[in-house]
Amino acid sequence: MTAAAAAKPIAPGEPAPPFTLPSVVGSGNVSLDDYRGRSPLFLALLIGLWCPFCRRQLVKLGTLEGRLKELGVESLAVVATAPENARLYFKFRPTQLRLASDPNLTTHRAFGVPKPEPTPELLHAIETIRVNPTGELPEPMPVAEAGKLLQALDGYVNTPTDDADIERQWPQLKALFLIDRDGIVRWADIECEQEGLAGLGKLASEEAILDAARACAA
Repeated sequence: MTAAAAAKPIAPGEPAPPFTLPSVVGSGNVSLDDYRGRSPLFLALLIGLWCPFCRRQLVKLGTLEGRLKELGVESLAVVATAPENARLYFKFRPTQLRLASDPNLTTHRAFGVPKPEPTPELLHAIETIRVNPTGELPEPMPVAEAGKLLQALDGYVNTPTDDADIERQWPQLKALFLIDRDGIVRWADIECEQEGLAGLGKLASEEAILDAARACAA
């Protein structure tokens, strides 16, 4: 990422920005106020379902939801696509995660999750840096090649909605936050913050998330 492209994410110790988003399940909304004074919140800010890395992260986070709930921590994943598109996807791929829709990335902007500028330098780096974030590729590959292979493994074919989401969102990064009962951020994990572009597609390990959740719920 270029220095000019980096935003400053909300840091631990700072208040979480309020948000209200359409729920993917049902017709209501979900907001930060739903959790304030009641429970800590594990918040995952992902991008559209066109992203094979995000689809895998949703599966991973779905397996963690019950363990987080045992610690008294609720989970919410924000997917950057229209509610009706998300509802169709999760009809066939159900998850225990509570889901909210934010196709225009308003929550990402509020939390300061970086969206790098697609400069020639960034495009060159994406073409040359090799990644294997989930370990399921035969070897590390350039990001675009890795994404294509994962798409093929999934049998996922982009829809016009996906194409429109890509046009608005790319190359938005992703992030995880733990927010305490008082609405204060206690932990954050920002994609590429530690490894630069070599960290594309990676988010914190299960152990790191659970350790942070225990500290937040204490």
